[in-house]
Amino acid sequence: MDSWSALLRVVAATDGDAGGNPPVRLRPDPRHRMPGRGAWLHPTPDCFELAVRRKAFGRALHLQAAVDVSAVARHLGVQHE
Repeated sequence: MDSWSALLRVVAATDGDAGGNPPVRLRPDPRHRMPGRGAWLHPTPDCFELAVRRKAFGRALHLQAAVDVSAVARHLGVQHE
């Protein structure tokens, strides 16, 4: 828990032209303006890694599929596999 201004909002985005089961990619939303349900985390590598390890993004965003977190990792400057 923290002030919303101190947190990074992350939203799920799908590639609309990918066909039947499009991949779910997480996008950073630093301006807190993108539509849809958002997950919030401290913009630190430690908080990001903990969220990935606990699969917190999927639970917070109500997703069943695995998510691609590479865009959020790049935004935070984290090397993520």
